[in-house]
Amino acid sequence: MKSKWKLTSLPDLLSFVVDNRGKTVPTEEKGHQLIATNCVRNDKLYPVYEKVRYLSDETYKTWFRAHPIPGDILFVNKGTPGRVCMVPDLVDFCIAQDMIAFRTNDRMYNKFLFAVLRSSNIQTQIYNTSVGDVIPHFKKSFLDQLLIPEPDLETQRKIGDMYYLLSKKIDINTKINHQLEQTAQTIFTDFKKRCTSNICTISDIAAINTDTYSGKEGWEYVNYLDTGNISNNEIESIQHFALLDGKLPSRAKRKVRANDIVYSTVRPNQRHFGIIAHPVDNMLVSTGFAVLRSVNPAVCNEYIYLTLTSEAIIEQLQQLAEQSVSTFPSIKALDIGGCKIIVPTLDEGKTIQMQLAPLFHAIYENQVQSTRLAALRDTLLPRLMSGELSVSDLKAVNQD
Repeated sequence: MKSKWKLTSLPDLLSFVVDNRGKTVPTEEKGHQLIATNCVRNDKLYPVYEKVRYLSDETYKTWFRAHPIPGDILFVNKGTPGRVCMVPDLVDFCIAQDMIAFRTNDRMYNKFLFAVLRSSNIQTQIYNTSVGDVIPHFKKSFLDQLLIPEPDLETQRKIGDMYYLLSKKIDINTKINHQLEQTAQTIFTDFKKRCTSNICTISDIAAINTDTYSGKEGWEYVNYLDTGNISNNEIESIQHFALLDGKLPSRAKRKVRANDIVYSTVRPNQRHFGIIAHPVDNMLVSTGFAVLRSVNPAVCNEYIYLTLTSEAIIEQLQQLAEQSVSTFPSIKALDIGGCKIIVPTLDEGKTIQMQLAPLFHAIYENQVQSTRLAALRDTLLPRLMSGELSVSDLKAVNQD
């Protein structure tokens, strides 16, 4: 969409670029946190701390050209070019290879630039400009090809604050959901210690991969969830396919019902799993998932989910995956079905379900709200960037 604002080359809007690329930083077993590109995701406001490495104090002080400061914008330029996150007020990490950090000058509001860099227009441009078939790479010399709309600073602040506030609320919901799931896991762990019933396998009490899409359903469209688009019970995105216009991915085969568990059979330790509390219409998931649902009245799906997402089971399945001969460490649905589970009595099962159900319902409600907020944010942004929508229309959004 064409913008009514003046377009300016990105480097002209920056006062500094934190760039420590060029050589491999020496790491230690503990010390200062070094984040990698996997920690920067476009569905998160700030970096996440996954598989971080550590640096000695001497390396932290002497090896780097510069460090990010609060308000800088992290930009991944290799592997997954274009992913961006804000640098939080407390900077407890450093960056090295495959990412840089932008610091805006007095012509550009940092939160506005953050929003623009995440816009579909700029993300598409980054994707199309990147080079490398195996490992995509967005060269630093390409930065001047990124043309950023430059409205007046007041307009920048209103748009940037809108995007930031909606993203922050989504972040808060995610943190609340993590706490709710931790509470559920604590209840579950305590319950297992008191449970008096038998041990059996998941296959004994759950149906696995029972509903398959045939193509004869007469659906005009399909909503598809791939394994990489869910993590720790958070759905990042669902792809929509109009069956008359495009070809459905060959892996879109498994149907899901309300409250089904989806569990990736590739690299279990990457935690691509979740409960599909209320599927969207005509929803299919990848054959890279095992889809499970309870067939035992004493065992609710939440109970099965907490069993399979315990660290002990994840480690057990990851070890099996690493023994596989496939291209990627993977397991079979039978491996998941073979995991042990403590089966409560019917009364015990009702008790634990009464405790777990409200927690998972709250998680689902937060997910729904976050999805709506993200849709609102991502719908408003291109219209605001183009000038089609006036910033005066943002008053209600920012107050909310």
